[in-house]
Amino acid sequence: MVAGQSIALPSRSGLRRLFSIVGGMLVYLVAALFSAWAAMALFFDLPTAKLRLPAATVYLLGTLALFLLLRRPGRCLGACLVTFACVSIWWFQLKPSNDGPWQADVSRTAWAEVHGSQVVIHNFRSCDYRAELDYTCAWPTVSVDLNQIQGVDLFVDYWGSSWIAHTILSFDLEDGRHIAFSIETRKRPGQTYSSVRGFFRQYTLISVVSDERDVVRLRTNYRHGENLYLFHTKSTPAFSRSLFLNYIGFTNGLHDKPEWYNAVTHNCTTEIYSFSTMKGQPWSWRILFNGKLPQLEYWRGELAGNLPWPELMRRAYINPAAHAANDSTNFSALIRANRPGFEVDSSSRKSAFWDRTKVTVFLKCPSLFPKES
Repeated sequence: MVAGQSIALPSRSGLRRLFSIVGGMLVYLVAALFSAWAAMALFFDLPTAKLRLPAATVYLLGTLALFLLLRRPGRCLGACLVTFACVSIWWFQLKPSNDGPWQADVSRTAWAEVHGSQVVIHNFRSCDYRAELDYTCAWPTVSVDLNQIQGVDLFVDYWGSSWIAHTILSFDLEDGRHIAFSIETRKRPGQTYSSVRGFFRQYTLISVVSDERDVVRLRTNYRHGENLYLFHTKSTPAFSRSLFLNYIGFTNGLHDKPEWYNAVTHNCTTEIYSFSTMKGQPWSWRILFNGKLPQLEYWRGELAGNLPWPELMRRAYINPAAHAANDSTNFSALIRANRPGFEVDSSSRKSAFWDRTKVTVFLKCPSLFPKES
């Protein structure tokens, strides 16, 4: 640059043109995203299977034709929003159902009665596995004394990305039992889980109430490519009992009135944080990307073990111990042996946050006493 020469700045008209181009590109991008979602909703959720692909194709071609005819970004976006709204109104009116047929392992929904400190759980799942898809399920009735609940353990199941996981909460009883809750997709025969389909109305939610020899051993010993980690929390007995009742209320709610699963808004982790017992916790993006949830709880000081995070994570890995325990009746005790945090006496459990939490019971259904089905 020659000394003394000034830098030429864009004129006002040039800036307007630049902003117009960028704004137009953003408008077209938003319109394209809305159109893609609506087309996929038609493709996945239209009740008549034969019409799904034609309907999605017609929608996309119609949207493209509107773009070519209207040309101006504002008009294109307006037309896109109108067609998107029509699809959304139909989509939000789709209702989940508990009517079958269902896969055998989710053929029944758990529900419970509460009589004072006694909780009677019906359709408690106890499956005996020979292979992942070869099993026999029993559905006993199980009684739990709330006064025996001493703590909560967190299982985190990774099957691919470290960002996404499945979470299971298990409640520790004084008599050595563990009552596990796994909020899952309820699948129909031949249906498998798909992350993409999980954003649409393909699955209903189910709260599986089970023993760990079922819901944990299935993932460690019979499914391939799944890695489970077990963490002991610092929850107090009072908080644990309140959270247990929250789960019972949620489970009864799904038994009485089914809800749609959604991979982002309604899944195994977000539902936990909708409970009144958990609402006081600060929101974090790690609740959505729940593979990072153990780190979040570690930083909040809610995980027992008193170890640096990498070492705690390494020692929380239970697959080898689960394979060694296999079908032992002491499965739960064996996968906890020499695990960080589990040597802590229940009477000394402390949690700076959870001790301050107001203990309340979350009822997602009209009553804790649903009608038996």
